[in-house]
Amino acid sequence: MISEQDVYAALQGVAGPDGKTPLPETGAIAGVTLRGDKIYLSLSVAPEQAAALEGMRLAAEQTLRRLPGVASVLVNLTAQKPASAPPPRRTGPSTPPRSLAVPGVERIIAVASGKGGVGKSTTAVNLALGLASLGWRIGILDLDIYGPSLPRLLHIHEQPSVVDRRIQPLEAFGVKAMSIGFMLDEEEPVVWRGPMVMGAVQQMLRDVAWGELDCLVVDMPPGTGDAQLTLAQNVALAGAVIVSTPQDLALIDARRGIAMFNKVNVPVLGVVENMSYFLCPQCGTRSDIFAHGGARHEAEKLGVPFLGEVPLALDIRAHSDEGEPIIVAAPESVYAAAYRGIAAKVQAALEGAPVRPAPKIVIE
Repeated sequence: MISEQDVYAALQGVAGPDGKTPLPETGAIAGVTLRGDKIYLSLSVAPEQAAALEGMRLAAEQTLRRLPGVASVLVNLTAQKPASAPPPRRTGPSTPPRSLAVPGVERIIAVASGKGGVGKSTTAVNLALGLASLGWRIGILDLDIYGPSLPRLLHIHEQPSVVDRRIQPLEAFGVKAMSIGFMLDEEEPVVWRGPMVMGAVQQMLRDVAWGELDCLVVDMPPGTGDAQLTLAQNVALAGAVIVSTPQDLALIDARRGIAMFNKVNVPVLGVVENMSYFLCPQCGTRSDIFAHGGARHEAEKLGVPFLGEVPLALDIRAHSDEGEPIIVAAPESVYAAAYRGIAAKVQAALEGAPVRPAPKIVIE
């Protein structure tokens, strides 16, 4: 069993930010998390040093991988200002953050929701598969760090390999996939602070060998927190898809999600009304369990496209739990047709859209 002492002892052989002091003696280690044979390490450095210290991060990662019994290592480099440092005085326009390049990926879109439990991950997976069925080369990235769903939805239970210091995405149903859940047991909690989450987001974008993709679909965690801000700060998103159920409580949170993307100048590609209605599989009677049409009306009110309705259906749930999304398991079903219709609208909105620069985020 690997211990925290083993980690610190191994890192004595890695030079810290000054290039000579052993890393554990520099105060740069912000956190160590051990999960069986997996190690998660967060290194905190000054913002102006972040780019120059990528070699230190890689050296720490390689050193820890050599420990006996270690299956996987994730080292995050997080840039934070010292707590005692006064805020810099602005004498001119702020410099926008550096765009995090993802080589070979033409477009990146976010699938988001204001709250959990609205079927965002199921929608993201079927949207990705729908885009793939339209001829696009697709990847899907699960950024729901605290509740990753991709391993179950795609029935992937293996760990990604590392080749030439690049994480190799796994594949299912013709799409490339990456999730923190591939490195964890399904019931294992992720107990991380914000900086570790932000570092993991950056690493899964920067260090994954995505290859050539027409679109990378990012399954966002619910809400408007660290992961969303990190993605918006570092990546020129081509757009965002908002998923909501029809009832007022969910729509309130969907509004917040739309407002967040508007604030960071990310185009909202549209709104999906999930669990829009229920059709009884025995008698065919329709029931509007969560009301109906709320997301469409909200989209019209906010001036964003409405992408479509997806019903609350036993088949969608059952196939998702089995790791065979409905668009693959029952491609001729009305449910698969609904997802393909949404994918076609997203594809049409993205084709021909200009390449966007990374957004400028200023936090007061």
